[in-house]
Amino acid sequence: MSGYLLRGIRCLGGEPVDMHLENGVIAEISEPSKKLRVTGAKTVQGDGLIALPGLVDLHTHLREPGREDAETVDSGTRAAALGGYTAVHAMANTDPVADTAGVVEQVWRLGKEAGFCDVFPVGAVTVGLRGERLAELGAMADSAARVRIFSDDGKCVSDPILMRRALEYVKSFGGVIAQHAQEPRLTEGAQMNEGDVSAVLGLRGWPAVAEEAIIARDVLLAEHVGSKLHVCHVSTAGSVEILRWAKSRGIAVTAEVTPHHLLLTDEMARSYNPLYKVNPPLRTARDIDSLRLALAEGVIDAVATDHAPHSIEDKDCEWQAAAFGMLGLQNALSVVQSTMVDTKLLTWADVAARMSTTPARIGQVANHGRPLSAGEPANITLYDPSITRLVSEKELVSKSRNTPYLGMTLPGQVIATFLRGSPTVLAGELIR
Repeated sequence: MSGYLLRGIRCLGGEPVDMHLENGVIAEISEPSKKLRVTGAKTVQGDGLIALPGLVDLHTHLREPGREDAETVDSGTRAAALGGYTAVHAMANTDPVADTAGVVEQVWRLGKEAGFCDVFPVGAVTVGLRGERLAELGAMADSAARVRIFSDDGKCVSDPILMRRALEYVKSFGGVIAQHAQEPRLTEGAQMNEGDVSAVLGLRGWPAVAEEAIIARDVLLAEHVGSKLHVCHVSTAGSVEILRWAKSRGIAVTAEVTPHHLLLTDEMARSYNPLYKVNPPLRTARDIDSLRLALAEGVIDAVATDHAPHSIEDKDCEWQAAAFGMLGLQNALSVVQSTMVDTKLLTWADVAARMSTTPARIGQVANHGRPLSAGEPANITLYDPSITRLVSEKELVSKSRNTPYLGMTLPGQVIATFLRGSPTVLAGELIR
């Protein structure tokens, strides 16, 4: 016998069990509070640790090719593994843009070479993200990367004709269009959420309606076409109500929320610290309350990090010149614990659904987000919710440092991440 024996772990927060991992799958699970006898396996003492199916991120910026100064597939997937992720979807706004089969296959192969988690490229909807004509959607879908999600994230597909055509095209192979909902004419020059704080600071406001108008349009287009729509990084209470209405009509729409939109408000901008500059912007406490409730109710389907690394030069400058974006992979689970589990809005089984099972289903990712049961792939995260830690730069493995959580005290720590039965993280440290 061989593999790994996980002792006393609590699957989805349940009673302690032993779990044996061998040949890439879960070979056996004991009855609660009973011990497995396994010869030759390496033992991991998991007393008190929560076992979750390996996390799946629908929204990661790995920057490679083109911006390797900010992140690479290798460094980004290292961060993902430390955050408990076994699969990430790499967004298309690279340089060159991932709008051809060649580029998405390059990203996919870089993920395989790195080996810390599986990388599933997201293809661009339009050529060069320019919003003028459709990219090679079919070629990317048929490539070795088998792309199923397409997004111009960072930019909105604002042309309704193009959006309709994209929805119609991907319907033929069951693909999904993931929309960055931002009406560009309503957000030109915008710097932060439009509201009391922006007025006081003298920064041009980013109205909630700029997001809500696009979501309203696109759920109607999805209904008309009969295709799948996914809404990226929902940030307003109004967006939640539109999604609630759309789902009540049976429209095939899913949505994600980021950890930072569950925790941080536009009040953070009072410091003029560009770490808090993000797209969509941090909103109000009322919006946060609505987003948390929507995630708990399932109106919002998933948590996605929108991990957006930037070089020091792009962030260590005045607010208006700084790039939009925040790191997210390493601390996502801790933020979800703080905002959703410790507040009794979600159970650990709910967390598994919103950070693993549902994202895997939306992304049509095989072998991830699977149940923790015998015979299933051994993609597993072990998490200690009892730890309290201070977020510091020294823990970051991303090539960038633009995390909004620096100096914050967050709960929990990923102790181990297993990809196909082999640890990429063990005792909180990268294995290789």
